[in-house]
Amino acid sequence: MNCVSHQASGLWRHPRDRSGTYNTIRYWTDLARLLERGLFDGLFLADVLGVYDVYGGNADAALRNASQVPVNDPAMLISAMAAVTENLGFGLTSTLSFEPPYPFARRMSTLDHLTGGRIGWNIVTGYLDSAARGTGQARQVAHDTRYDIADEYLHLVYRLWEESWQDDAVLRDAARGIFTDPAKVHRIVHEGEYFRLDAIHLCEPSPQRTPVLYQAGASSRGRAFAARHAECVFVAGPSAAVVAASVADLRARARQEGRHAGDPLIFSLLTIITGPDDEAAQAKWQEYRRHVSLEGALTLLAGWTGIDFSRYAPDDPVRHIRNDAIHSAVDALTVQDPGKVWTVRELAEHAAIGGMGTTIVGGPERIADLLEEWVVRTGVDGFNLAYAVTPESFADVVEFVVPELQRRGIYKQAYRPGTLREKLFGRGDQLGADHPASRVRRTETA
Repeated sequence: MNCVSHQASGLWRHPRDRSGTYNTIRYWTDLARLLERGLFDGLFLADVLGVYDVYGGNADAALRNASQVPVNDPAMLISAMAAVTENLGFGLTSTLSFEPPYPFARRMSTLDHLTGGRIGWNIVTGYLDSAARGTGQARQVAHDTRYDIADEYLHLVYRLWEESWQDDAVLRDAARGIFTDPAKVHRIVHEGEYFRLDAIHLCEPSPQRTPVLYQAGASSRGRAFAARHAECVFVAGPSAAVVAASVADLRARARQEGRHAGDPLIFSLLTIITGPDDEAAQAKWQEYRRHVSLEGALTLLAGWTGIDFSRYAPDDPVRHIRNDAIHSAVDALTVQDPGKVWTVRELAEHAAIGGMGTTIVGGPERIADLLEEWVVRTGVDGFNLAYAVTPESFADVVEFVVPELQRRGIYKQAYRPGTLREKLFGRGDQLGADHPASRVRRTETA
């Protein structure tokens, strides 16, 4: 995330952490080179519009702990990182609740051009009332209604990306003085419940046209949306049992939508603390824990769940509350894992490193064993790695874990050529015929 403290609360104080230089180009280009050296599929850029002001009823704790504030625009980072890499993909989080489809579609097409087809979009609907107030609304729209709006939003951007320009619209014919054939560029006219549009898309077709579509909503309504639209889904949970339940439900919903077998790819949030051996990794883990901020962790958790944890004593149990924040966050702690009753203190200690995901600790062989076991127990396709200390957490994975996974034959030795979609799926630049976007795609005969 283009901020100081993303999910590891308080670790910005660690002497080896570089997150305080998040507002420099060098920080990001160094990270991109590191990840490409480790053959990471992509760098996932989280984002939030608004501040975490549920804890204590104001933003003071967020500001004290740098809890995702200050936070800069993540889209501005991608061109610089793309310039120093050749294969690394970039997943950009952008909240559709606060930007019309027309300018957003142009931004994503621009990034797809500039990266040579390495861009993805993490579709989010927002969850902070502070973001709504910052954009002129009284409060967030109700949770499920936000997904109704998102369905219409997706239909509109699909039409802009897929329907407005035919593949052969751009001629670049210097002899005749025709750059684009006007007959092959089409106005998109839409009169819907939430949006109106009458325009052509401003960009010529980019390598992927529609960016790779990521989604992380794990509520029932969010999973239905993901099963219909997402190519990659991020799931998070404090245990394998919670993650496995989410994966099974997503797979079932995707089959009902008639999606391609294996779609979507599902990635589990995980934090890896590692070193040359188990002893060194455990020592590093204990060292990290001395720098955590429990207040910072509760500040983030309050924003994610809509529960003001400042009102509870440390040993109070966390009980299920339904609200318009992230439904799946509190469900994962209560409904999905009823055998575990969390206290406020336990929850803060768990989330202080790794957020709502799981943290594993050990040397290369133990980490590889745990990753393989996690895949078997949950059914995920891979992992979305958070960090404790940056860039150290990623550098340790590249140095210690990747070689062990390669030795076992379960991690790639080189990148597959092509766009991000080709690298992930191996079946072309553009979305397949089973995806809703293909239904609006303009062809020579339609």
